[in-house]
Amino acid sequence: MSVTSYPLHDIWGTSSSDIYAVGDVGSILHYDGAGWSAMTSGTTDDLRGVWGASPIDVYAVGINKFGGSTILHYDGTGWSEMTPAGMGRYSSVWGTSSSDVYALAVAGQISHYDGTSWSAMASGTGVELHSLWGTSSSDVYAVGDERTILHYDGTSWNTITSGTGGSLYSLWGTSSSDVYAVGTSGTILHYDGADWSEMTSGRSEWLYAVWGTSSGDVYVVGEQGILLRGSR
Repeated sequence: MSVTSYPLHDIWGTSSSDIYAVGDVGSILHYDGAGWSAMTSGTTDDLRGVWGASPIDVYAVGINKFGGSTILHYDGTGWSEMTPAGMGRYSSVWGTSSSDVYALAVAGQISHYDGTSWSAMASGTGVELHSLWGTSSSDVYAVGDERTILHYDGTSWNTITSGTGGSLYSLWGTSSSDVYAVGTSGTILHYDGADWSEMTSGRSEWLYAVWGTSSGDVYVVGEQGILLRGSR
């Protein structure tokens, strides 16, 4: 039985019995290993991303009805609103710990949470950013429109040249020398620790998400139900 009729945009969990999914009109669902149930989010804003440092430290980000930003926090008991940095529409959230959380918004906006408050970071770009992933607080990547790839070294965000045209929607990796990014027109890029290079996907559909269990077991999904599996 469906728990909600609203679109869901992101999913994350700590284990097979602790999974969260977020979506439109404040939808937050939780899976406890036996079934899905709706949580009280306290908002009707559209939620786009979810990530947590532990089962009692989970963040959800999105867009409010005025086109501004929404950030929610779950402490193991309930969800509450946090004060965002700026008014950008948030699309993604990721972090390394409860005092090192990053959120992406429109026009190249990146916000950081240090365990106390959210603050704006200088990204050096004005394009829409879509996805975050990293290995540590000094090795974080973000991708977006115009095939933009940013890298954070613990001090500042720097733009990495990845080519021209199209957009990148998702990235994931196993280490700082094994990172994948996917996007429009079947684009799959791989980073080996020194350079980003094109991989042959054999497809022209837009690819929206990438994830894997290891460098030898990587999955990509996209338009028209496309599902690809690859390895290095």
